[in-house]
Amino acid sequence: MAKVTGIGGVFIKSAGDGASLANWYRDHLGIELSDFGGSVLKWNDDNANDGGLTVWATADRDSTWFAPSTTGFMINYRVDDLDGLLAHLNAADVQIVAGPERHENGDFAWIMDPDGNKIELWQPCEWDDARVKPSDPS
Repeated sequence: MAKVTGIGGVFIKSAGDGASLANWYRDHLGIELSDFGGSVLKWNDDNANDGGLTVWATADRDSTWFAPSTTGFMINYRVDDLDGLLAHLNAADVQIVAGPERHENGDFAWIMDPDGNKIELWQPCEWDDARVKPSDPS
């Protein structure tokens, strides 16, 4: 059977001006814009040691996973220096919803863009069960 093999693009309809939203992503997340107003992100520019992957998942209608956003999607961006990016975002008064959090497959944080979309930031690493603290039994 023919099948999907990956994500070919992410396209966001702005709640206002698309160029302003693109510039926000450029200024705050370092996404370099091309002449056409978008960006081409290449896997071979990513130096993470996780083998390169993209996660795809759905959520139930009553899920709070995307909160405080009310939109029906959340984009996960791979980043090369989560702590450095969070420092930059803090200095620019970008809303940081949560994080950073350390998980088996990398470090995560969540922010909001100016259109109210929740964004997941992920600094990936090779899977390592030892990266997670045991849960608190209390």
